[in-house]
Amino acid sequence: MHTTIQISPYGQCRAAFEFYASCLGGKIQMMQTHGDSPMKDQTPREWHDRILHARLTAGDAVLMGSDQPPGQEETAQGMWVSLNVDRPADAERIFNALAEGGQIHMPIQRTFWGLFGMTVDRFGTPWMVNCE
Repeated sequence: MHTTIQISPYGQCRAAFEFYASCLGGKIQMMQTHGDSPMKDQTPREWHDRILHARLTAGDAVLMGSDQPPGQEETAQGMWVSLNVDRPADAERIFNALAEGGQIHMPIQRTFWGLFGMTVDRFGTPWMVNCE
């Protein structure tokens, strides 16, 4: 029996930003592919569906990103994205959403300054969620 396997060599920016918009209650303001850019004729065809620029807003915060070029994939090292949330219920909801399918480094819990938790999401992005 022959098994059909489909390989999609695209980055995960679109999926990640849709996930972050859902977790953070944000809105994707812009998501432009290489194929939609003025440079599309100078871009390899296999890159036309990859994200050149994405911009998400959640409250006053702005998160921007793009797909990584082949051979230039990097793991986030030496940094965490820190979210400061006003309400404890929102901090717990956001932390749990980001942690789903990822790896929890410190469950969200009471600390001497408030609620705090650390997780790496399913896309490999490290997050610290804080509520003072």
